[in-house]
Amino acid sequence: MKLEKKKYRLGELLVQQGLITEEQLAAALSQQQKSRKRLGDILVESCNITDEDIVLALHLQLGIDMIDLRGIKIPPEVISLIPGSVLRKHSVLPISFDETTSNVLLLAMADPLDMAAQDDISIITNCLIEPRLSTQSVINSVLDRYFGTDEAMSAAEQYAKGREQQMLQAEAAALQDELEVSSAPIVQLVKSIVEQAVRQRASDIHFDALEKQVRVRYRIDGVLSEKMLYDITLLPAIVTRIKILASLDISEKRKPQDGRMTMMVDRVEYDIRVSVLPSVYGEKVVMRLANASALTRSKAELGLRETELELFDHMLSNPNGIILVTGPTGSGKSTTLYTALSELNKESVNIITVEDPVEANIPGVNQVQVNTKAELTFANALRSILRQDPDIIMIGEIRDYETASIAVQAAITGHLVVSTLHTNSASATITRLLDMGVESYLIADSVVGVIAQRLVRRLCSACRRQRPATDSEKIHMGFAPLQEVLIYDPVGCQLCSDTGYYGRIGVYEIMEVTPALKTIITRKGSSEQIKETALGEGMSTLRMSARQYVLDGVTSIQEMFTVSFEL
Repeated sequence: MKLEKKKYRLGELLVQQGLITEEQLAAALSQQQKSRKRLGDILVESCNITDEDIVLALHLQLGIDMIDLRGIKIPPEVISLIPGSVLRKHSVLPISFDETTSNVLLLAMADPLDMAAQDDISIITNCLIEPRLSTQSVINSVLDRYFGTDEAMSAAEQYAKGREQQMLQAEAAALQDELEVSSAPIVQLVKSIVEQAVRQRASDIHFDALEKQVRVRYRIDGVLSEKMLYDITLLPAIVTRIKILASLDISEKRKPQDGRMTMMVDRVEYDIRVSVLPSVYGEKVVMRLANASALTRSKAELGLRETELELFDHMLSNPNGIILVTGPTGSGKSTTLYTALSELNKESVNIITVEDPVEANIPGVNQVQVNTKAELTFANALRSILRQDPDIIMIGEIRDYETASIAVQAAITGHLVVSTLHTNSASATITRLLDMGVESYLIADSVVGVIAQRLVRRLCSACRRQRPATDSEKIHMGFAPLQEVLIYDPVGCQLCSDTGYYGRIGVYEIMEVTPALKTIITRKGSSEQIKETALGEGMSTLRMSARQYVLDGVTSIQEMFTVSFEL
């Protein structure tokens, strides 16, 4: 539908819908005159509304259709009509021509009242514009898919040209001059790489120094995939730019360095941990992306089943004791711990954490960063924390006897302690504490429960394919060969970037320490004895939990095998 230029105003519609007040609109309009930013962006930043709220309000008020752009495939003749820079400028996306006439172009817009955008696109394409509603972040994500690599390559080419000219002009003072001359393109390149990683749900960005090229890889849903290749001459400038952002020493290229930085992407702040490591062909950089809101989610979003939720709640209701979360690096332990802390975070409770590093800031929680240079280790910090009248203590990781011993003493003297350990199963966690040197009767008295966890990739619901399980697969899943068992395979489509998977979900093995288990622990029973007793009391192993996800069509049997190799 073509909107008349003076008939509608975004702010007035949002006031009519009750999403903002007249005062908030006046303040936003005043800010817009000074900053020249979009009114919608200002309202999202300053008022308690989201892009989705604005889109829904416009849909209800104007009757403009909403469109789901996830996985959309735009015809080449449509996407090539308008330069990517123009689409970026207006935050719009051409979708297709109207089925009834080729002279009407369907245009996804975050703000269909932006007549300047509609007029620009109409002049460029010589078509009438029919707006469709979508959020700005989703439009940006699709624009990344079609134009992101080209834009990054353009920035890289700009830098390469500038560097050639610079080398001809002067070879002296290379590093400082290089940064001054080439800052704009490299800033743009690094920013573009990080933004695309966030929009593609990446958890890590890898810059690999190869012999002749710089390889950029994203870890998405736990799997690394190559995204870009640049000439190796770009590596020093990319690394220098990242070092500047992370407050690292740009002149030091022989030693590993660690730092952190923050970056805003689509109005969300991301905390980025940076690790630089010298390699044969140059410095390798890994950036780990963390969104504070993703770490502090509700328990229901973790993937816990109803019975597991009840068990988790029961463990958290203990006034004292130790709750341990175990699993390898990247298995979601931090998310589970932060979720538990958010649940327990109340005005009447004093929560103190000691972490290395602090991964997300939680309002109302006192968080301590380990600093080995200042001799602030886990053990030293814990001793001080116990004098701070805590109710709940979170230890980032129990690494040695000293930390384990203080944690156990804290639990016995009336504190609730939550922490992590690197073990493969819930039962093995008890024997790990014994190996550290903690007395068995102290472990039995202090440990409330253990949660072992892994992450498995979710099958893409749009393209997964059902099939009967083979005899070998049935045996691995614990079924008789004659039983009929249906499972799902990954296929790959536009929506999941041809991987067959979209997102991840937690798989859990929760062992609550019961009186029977306490007896076995006190007697220094083996890991197998502890496991057998826990299974007899209803515990589900990681393999059993993953198997249920396979039967439900949530994940594939290949992902089940990555969780555990037991037969």
